[in-house]
Order: sequence, then structure tokens, then C-alpha cells
Amino acid sequence: MAFDLRAMIVDDDDHVRTFLIVLLRKIVSGNILEARNGEEAIELYRRERPDLLLLDVNMPVMDGLETLARLRAINPDVVVIMITSLAMRKIVEDAVRAGAANFIRKDTPRPQIVEIIKETILASFPHAVAEGAEM
Repeated sequence: MAFDLRAMIVDDDDHVRTFLIVLLRKIVSGNILEARNGEEAIELYRRERPDLLLLDVNMPVMDGLETLARLRAINPDVVVIMITSLAMRKIVEDAVRAGAANFIRKDTPRPQIVEIIKETILASFPHAVAEGAEM
């Protein structure tokens, strides 16, 4: 029951990346890449071109909003879900204005995170079909 997509998780917290990898393995069948900050994410994106990115807002070196802007300069159609522990209205608005496909708070319950990711995939990749999935 997984979409044939490749994903990348960008977060400076090892535990958060591990948690999101576990969730994504239930949703996507392709490779899941990891980056610790925006600079690593941009480098890895240029090389690997993953279909979907989960991008933390608050990171050292380069924050998520600047990373999102740079990714969109590389590929205006990049699909990015912003993730954060602080969902202040201005940050959410800035992320959406910058082209984020969706937004997830880190304290969102697991089943809801999975649903948000699935909804984003279905909205962003209308021809994506989950292998053996009943969506």
C-alpha cells in the first residue's frame, strides 16, 4: 500500500528523521533520503531529484523557508511539506506563499500525519497509484 515515489526528509534532529522514515515507509515504496540542514538538502535534491520532501522550518545553517525558496528556484514544481514544532500563523502563511504543498506540526498524531502526507501525494501527483492500496 505504497506510492512509487522517492522522498527526502530534511531535519536537524536525528530522532525526528527516524520517526518520519518509519511513517514514510508505510506510504512510499521508493528510496527515502535524509539531510540535516538546508544546504545538504539542496545538494542532495540536485543529485537525486526526490518526488516529495518533508522539510523542517527551524534548522541551523539554512532554515526551511530559505531552503524552500532555493528548491523552488531549482524546480518550481517541487512538492514540499513543511514540518515544525512551532506552527505560528505567520510561518504557515510564509511557507504556503513560498510554495509549500502542505504543513505538519510535529505534535500531530501519527495517523493524521500519514493522512496529510497521503492527501498531499494525491493532490500533487494525481496519476500516482498506490501499489495494492485502497485509498
